[in-house]
Amino acid sequence: MDYFPIFMDLRDRPVLVVGGGEVAARKIGQLQRAGARIRLVAPQLAPQVAGLVAESDSLTHQARTFEADDLAGVELVIAATDDRQVNESVSAAARARGIPVNVVDNPDLCSFIVPSVLDRSPVVIAVSTGGASPVLARHLRARLESMIPSAFGRLAALAEEYRGRVRARFDSGDQRRRFWEQVLQGLVAELVFAGREAEARHRLERVLAEGPAAEPTGEVYLVGAGPGDPDLLTFRALRLMQQAEVVVYDRLVSRSILDMVRRDAEMLYVGKEKDNHAVPQAGINQLLVDLARQGKRVLRLKGGDPFIFGRGGEEIETLAAEGIPFQVVPGITAAAGCASYAGIPLTHRDYAQSCTFVTGHLKDGTLELNWPQLVQPRQTVVFYMGLTGIGIICERLMAHGMAADMPAALVEQGTTRNQRVHIGTVGNLPELVQRAAVRAPTLTIIGEVVRLHDKLDWYRPQDHVADTEFSRGAERAASTEAPRRRGEHG
Repeated sequence: MDYFPIFMDLRDRPVLVVGGGEVAARKIGQLQRAGARIRLVAPQLAPQVAGLVAESDSLTHQARTFEADDLAGVELVIAATDDRQVNESVSAAARARGIPVNVVDNPDLCSFIVPSVLDRSPVVIAVSTGGASPVLARHLRARLESMIPSAFGRLAALAEEYRGRVRARFDSGDQRRRFWEQVLQGLVAELVFAGREAEARHRLERVLAEGPAAEPTGEVYLVGAGPGDPDLLTFRALRLMQQAEVVVYDRLVSRSILDMVRRDAEMLYVGKEKDNHAVPQAGINQLLVDLARQGKRVLRLKGGDPFIFGRGGEEIETLAAEGIPFQVVPGITAAAGCASYAGIPLTHRDYAQSCTFVTGHLKDGTLELNWPQLVQPRQTVVFYMGLTGIGIICERLMAHGMAADMPAALVEQGTTRNQRVHIGTVGNLPELVQRAAVRAPTLTIIGEVVRLHDKLDWYRPQDHVADTEFSRGAERAASTEAPRRRGEHG
């Protein structure tokens, strides 16, 4: 270990900063967040630094070059000038007095280095490469940003508030450990992360009164997996995917996204496709209830957004009626994701003033929609699940006044490497589906905005490698076999 990691309490402590440029401004900002009293020495100040001086009572400025006497009474020194000679002088003078000194971007002149910091106060995480690569340290911090919820600090503050009561309530260290494990890894933590702190306190009080439960309370996470590209998942979705014990997923979840779930989670396929429902919707609702009652953390993973033609509302309605805790994590819906990757802005103001999402799912071979409303001018219409009924859709739109040459697009396996975009018109769209052998999942976009595709077609997969192919193999296996644990099939 090249450096000993340490955290200093600088609240109301004197610190010297030498330099008045942009680098100094960054360091001053960090020191101010730590509560330091800052003395700034620099002949001139950049506008940003001058603004900080004007706004802060804890920051004073002396407009001159550094002198050794500037170190009197200070407990920490940072040199942030672009003058090597000045930096060397600051370093030598501070070291001679035993004062910790950091010279920005000059590790050889430092007695300490400043790490890249992830601030979830009171939780603070520091990442350092020992000065070898500050950019790498920032990269690692960014990775941690995606893994650690922004509300982690509020959870830590809540734990600090209850520490004394927990110590008084439980005699043994083992009891206290089990208590905090249940609180910090269970429902209380999730309620804090979801912004429901009053409920979190109520739950914590209950656990404190009753003691850690022999059987933990289960919970359901209804998570939108987005349109296919794993990079479009939200931070919260990734975190819950990594802590779920059981995953209940549908056919629109790509294999690359399933591969991001924790490796030992039990995988249960419940997908639906035309004339083949692996598990009826009522059965899915009950399955979520049953798993949660077993104390499981259940991830209900749905393609796109769970509340946009995803029947997520029905599932949480059942959970609420049964008293099962749940939370909902929105996902990028197929319309937004596929249109963006196809270079088709759904509401470009030169072409459309409104956008309508419609389900194109056939029932008994028919499709009852408000057709006159769908053929209004300056409107974009997006059909979900409309591939099977594309002939009926186009026929009814034209019968209600839509021009046969109205531009239309089919976005097949949108946002993945296998994406294909087929451009046509309402008049020839059924023929295009047959000629190009278009397969589900495919989104249909109809409107003048489709004309922009040729100009704005930015996403061009270099190949069609099947690493993001939708999990058809998983569907076939799930329809014929009992669910298996991931560890048994890699």
